[in-house]
Amino acid sequence: MVKLRLKRCGRKQRAVYRIVAIDVRSRREGRDLQKVGFYDPIRNQTYSNVPAILYFLKRGLNQQELFMTF
Repeated sequence: MVKLRLKRCGRKQRAVYRIVAIDVRSRREGRDLQKVGFYDPIRNQTYSNVPAILYFLKRGLNQQELFMTF
């Protein structure tokens, strides 16, 4: 099963997160299937690739997990 997770990037005290589609059994920093956006909590910016998210929704992405991540 696939779900969306926030993958931490950036440097110390300046965290930026990538929104990635990843297998449930993988770790947070493990190999992702596809990058579908990013989130910057400091600047409060978010970008998400909607067609890619819809692609994974059709393939069995848990919708509850989708809304819990954002």
